[in-house]
Amino acid sequence: MTTIAIDGPSGSGKSTVARALAERLSLPYLDTGAMYRVVALVAINKSVEFNDEAALTTIAAETKMQLLDERNKGKLAPRVVVSGVDATLDIRSPEVSQGASAVAVHAGVRDRLVSRQRNWVLNRGGAVVEGRDIGTVVFPDADMKVFLTADDEERVRRRQGDAEAPAFAHMRVEEAAQHLAERDERDSNRDVSPLAVADGAFVVDTSNVDIDEVITNIIIELRARNGGELPMGTVS
Repeated sequence: MTTIAIDGPSGSGKSTVARALAERLSLPYLDTGAMYRVVALVAINKSVEFNDEAALTTIAAETKMQLLDERNKGKLAPRVVVSGVDATLDIRSPEVSQGASAVAVHAGVRDRLVSRQRNWVLNRGGAVVEGRDIGTVVFPDADMKVFLTADDEERVRRRQGDAEAPAFAHMRVEEAAQHLAERDERDSNRDVSPLAVADGAFVVDTSNVDIDEVITNIIIELRARNGGELPMGTVS
């Protein structure tokens, strides 16, 4: 089973890099953050407060969610289905984005979702997995751990141009920057599984770097760590 962990803050390029890497290596792709967004979305719809850990843990454990790494002409087109309803766009609103980091501070929620994430990957025999605690908590023994960074200005620009988060496009630069800063604060300082660089992670600054160059550098490093070959089950 080949598992590659991609971590980093919002706007660092995780989704773009993880998807492109999964396509290049012909591996399944999992956005773990989508699971936290689902919990936040369901909580909002049910008027559950983000500080109600018991209720949120129940949502994390019982909500029917499908994370589908579908492909269209070789390109990944992930979808998120919640209780039979496509929620791919709904989970990308600013309210849900902020809520995702608020629900993620709860140990009960994280325990339930980490279990789901591990089962998702196990059932597929490996994957490229993106999130904020993949290399440190979810898959500490991943074949390779990657931590992406980018300067704040570039991260804000990316969020405002993100087709999967259209609401950010209408924000002023200062407002979008505030959203990112608040999320960074919660993700990096929570007591449970804070955002951090995993031991042995390959750190890549994606600011002003072409995506193809990022992917190529990751694959070169992956080969180097695997005796010059790619891990079993991957192609390039």
